[in-house]
Amino acid sequence: MRRLFFALLFVAAPAFAADDPAAAVNAFYAVYTAQHAQGGGIPDATVRLRFQPVLSPRLNKQLADAAAAQARLTAKVRNAVPPVLEGDIFSSLFEGATAWKVGACQTSAKTARCPVALTYTPPRAAAKAKPANWNDTVLLVNTPQGWKVDDVVYDAGFAFGNTGKLSDMLAMVLATNP
Repeated sequence: MRRLFFALLFVAAPAFAADDPAAAVNAFYAVYTAQHAQGGGIPDATVRLRFQPVLSPRLNKQLADAAAAQARLTAKVRNAVPPVLEGDIFSSLFEGATAWKVGACQTSAKTARCPVALTYTPPRAAAKAKPANWNDTVLLVNTPQGWKVDDVVYDAGFAFGNTGKLSDMLAMVLATNP
């Protein structure tokens, strides 16, 4: 039943997110949590296809271009080469988020900024580990198909986490292997 709910949510996400930036962010995180167990780094083509309805055309293109740059790098190097980006790229924390809560969005006609409170709860096997809590900001653009996630600003300031913006990290991948 739960799997059916997430399948229906995925299919309906773009429709109900069209007029509300917060709903668009929630639709993004619904796809994100369904894909989170797949691992980190630049999503492969199958995962990018699942994200496509909730991301802006610009961010979809950046992800595809970064994946192609990673593939070119891997093809050039004879030895096994680790991915340029490892861990979760959609949040400040390497392990990613397991829960989220969208705050009040600041909206103009064409853009929106939505703060998101994120939590990572370690698996039960890591009994002594405590949950991590932080905030990131999701940037959206208003497209003809409605609000779409256009970037993520990493606001947590973790010592070993992502900093800056998702789009800057993807641009770095392209710069290292044009």
